Amino acid sequence: MNRREFLRGATLAGTVGLVGVPPSRVAAEPPPETTRLRIGLVPSICVAPQYVAEELLRAEGFTDIEYTGAGPTGLGATGVPGARNQGAGAFDVSTNFAAPLVVAIDEGVPVVILAGVHVGCFELVATDRVRTISDLKGKTVAVLTLGSAQHVFLASIATQVGLDPRKDIAWATNPAPEAKQLLAEGKIDAFLGFPPDPQDLRARKIGHVVLNSAVDRPWSQYFCCLITANREFVTKHPVAVKRAVRAILKAEGICALEPERAAQAYLARGFSTREDYAVQAVKDIPYGRWREYNPEETIRFYALRLREAGMVKSTPQKLITQGTDWRFLNELKKELKG
Repeated sequence: MNRREFLRGATLAGTVGLVGVPPSRVAAEPPPETTRLRIGLVPSICVAPQYVAEELLRAEGFTDIEYTGAGPTGLGATGVPGARNQGAGAFDVSTNFAAPLVVAIDEGVPVVILAGVHVGCFELVATDRVRTISDLKGKTVAVLTLGSAQHVFLASIATQVGLDPRKDIAWATNPAPEAKQLLAEGKIDAFLGFPPDPQDLRARKIGHVVLNSAVDRPWSQYFCCLITANREFVTKHPVAVKRAVRAILKAEGICALEPERAAQAYLARGFSTREDYAVQAVKDIPYGRWREYNPEETIRFYALRLREAGMVKSTPQKLITQGTDWRFLNELKKELKG
């Protein structure tokens, strides 16, 4: 063992003790049914736990870990397109955003929500023409694409104040760098950003924050991001699924305690942003609270909003029955003591 391997092993061992992992319990479990795990490659730094988790996943018995990108729809691992990719088998386990997952499950996409990761990370940043959510009526808002996490989240937010997102908002579809520039030039009225985009906008003094889901109710009371898996993968590999969820939840605790380490894990995936923005983004996200919030209530909340928006047809209970599996989370809450 060389010095780098020794230090990495020592760091992992210290982290394991820090987040309350009993090694004997892990060793006593059956090995994962597969040692291969494909994880969706997500550009938002709020999903840093799944990148920090790589070494923990190896400790769980996974030897072939792949972070993979676009998939069949060509639109990555987030939003409704990302859920469709996962359902089509492009990757096994990942972190995705709550609101678009509700839309995907309503469509019948074969994905399963397994646990919540963290609450609020997105922020609505606007020009002086928008001071409240109600001011979005008749305004232009930039999102990555229709069905993206930005679009679905903001649609649910609009319904909360009585707006019809299908009629009252003009949607512009732009990549985040282009949307931020359009906001700076006043050519759009608002942009809903995921970290590190809000940190970038604040540093450049572009726009002002209308809504911060980490602190503003009711959004701060519900999970933003959730761990999901391909349904067939869950059926065939339940031990592997539990081990993967455990690694990601333990890594979530590391993000709360070591933001610099989380930022480095994110940047190591090749995402382009300044390191100080990445570190600040991790510090701004309320990690370390996955035990305190109820993921089922998150699904119910967004299902009700999105039914009002005309974006889902199913009842909240049907979506919960069809698209969630809490058995792994319930076991891990008992095992991973806070």
